[in-house]
Amino acid sequence: MSYKILGLVLVILFNTSFVMAAGTAHKKIQDTKSLQVKATAYTSLNLPKRMLTAWGVHLQPGMKAIAVSRDLLTKFGLKPHSKVKISGFEGEYVVLDKMHRRWEKKIDIYMGNDHSKALRFGRRNVTITWGL
Repeated sequence: MSYKILGLVLVILFNTSFVMAAGTAHKKIQDTKSLQVKATAYTSLNLPKRMLTAWGVHLQPGMKAIAVSRDLLTKFGLKPHSKVKISGFEGEYVVLDKMHRRWEKKIDIYMGNDHSKALRFGRRNVTITWGL
C-alpha cells in the first residue's frame, strides 16, 4: 500500500472518530434538561423511625433525596433514582419519592432530622437540572 493511500485512510478514520465523538457530546448536551420549580423541604422528625418512600426506599438523615411532583415524572421525563442538581445546593440529589397528584412543578428536599433547617428553607423557586 502506498503512503498516499495509507495517509488518506488515516485521515478518513481520524475524521470519522472526531465526528462520532462530537455527535456523542452534542447528544449529551441535548439530553440535559432544566426546569424552574417550587421547592419546599421535609424531614423525618416526628415520623416513624424508618421513613419509607413511595418506591420502597428507607430515608435516613444524610441522604441527598428529593420527592417530585408526578408531572415531573410523566411530562418532563424524570424517573425514580434520577440524579438531579438543584440550584443553590451542592452535589446531586436522587429522586426517591413522589408527591401527591395535586402538586405540579414542585420538589420536596429531604433534610434528615433538621427541622429548623427545613423551616429556614421555607418555600422558594429553584432550577433543577437532570440528564447529566
